[in-house]
Amino acid sequence: MDLYIQLCQDPQYGGRLASVVLPRLREFFADKDSRKPPVIWLETTGCSGNSVSLWNAIGPDLGQILEDMIDLRYWNFLMAAQDDRAIELLHNTAAGRKNRFILVVEGAIALNERYTVVHRRAGKDYSALEMVRFLGRSAQHVMAVGTCASFGGPSAAHPNPSRSVGLEEAINRKVIKASGCPAHPDWIIGTLGYILMFGEPELDEHGRPRIFYGETVHRRCTRRSFFERGIFAQSLGDPECMLRLGCKGPVTGADCPTRQWNSYVSWPVEANTPCIGCTNPGFPDQMEPFFEPLPERDEQTANPVNPCHLVKSRITRRGGRL
Repeated sequence: MDLYIQLCQDPQYGGRLASVVLPRLREFFADKDSRKPPVIWLETTGCSGNSVSLWNAIGPDLGQILEDMIDLRYWNFLMAAQDDRAIELLHNTAAGRKNRFILVVEGAIALNERYTVVHRRAGKDYSALEMVRFLGRSAQHVMAVGTCASFGGPSAAHPNPSRSVGLEEAINRKVIKASGCPAHPDWIIGTLGYILMFGEPELDEHGRPRIFYGETVHRRCTRRSFFERGIFAQSLGDPECMLRLGCKGPVTGADCPTRQWNSYVSWPVEANTPCIGCTNPGFPDQMEPFFEPLPERDEQTANPVNPCHLVKSRITRRGGRL
């Protein structure tokens, strides 16, 4: 377990996560003489951005994930079965593999059930809320992928006529969250691999794996030295710390600086864009305006404050939703 965590966190394995995860999964399944676990991936109120992100995985790629990691039973984004056959496969898996399948949800859950009908069966419409409650009762593990599924995200942004919320709030059971808008492929694959071999990973205060979300973006930012010396960018494109241009890195848990994006070649700050806090509870509303700095004074007392502590305390005080 410790070796798995160490390798997943090691930046030198960027692009080669398959060399870490897949051999161990093969050994695990062989030792346990067990089959790959059934997985139901349900899209609800979202944009499919996390599905696209996972499609862009390169180590392992999607083909390796399907061959070596999981037995994919339902994913409307990627499955051969259509129409009633696909829906029956979904319901039969939930009924026949109770407490033996993994439910992955992408997208927020609309409490207003006039929104997000995910399918129709025998003449009856099934809403996202109805399905996640039905599947959540039967799943061995429940995983939220992306910030919408984790905390509501953009789907729950003001004025939120659908009354969208994060998955955990909708089903009232513990959910392992891989937040991000979208989530990095490694966050999804690494979390899923850990669940398959060891069960629930160690989670932070927001229910996210500490493997990937245990440190802030600010901690390992490539511009951290400028922050320490009090040298700040004045406009986009300047090479210094972008805290005063609205960077939310000090209050955002993610390993983007070391893991990087787009086949491990860059990340937002390296592309001269401030971190917008997309993995956070309260994103996007409470991270906006994106290009205005975090508060430097308490709104009530006008006393100087550490902006990191101020924003983090608000997130924690309201149970992860600002």
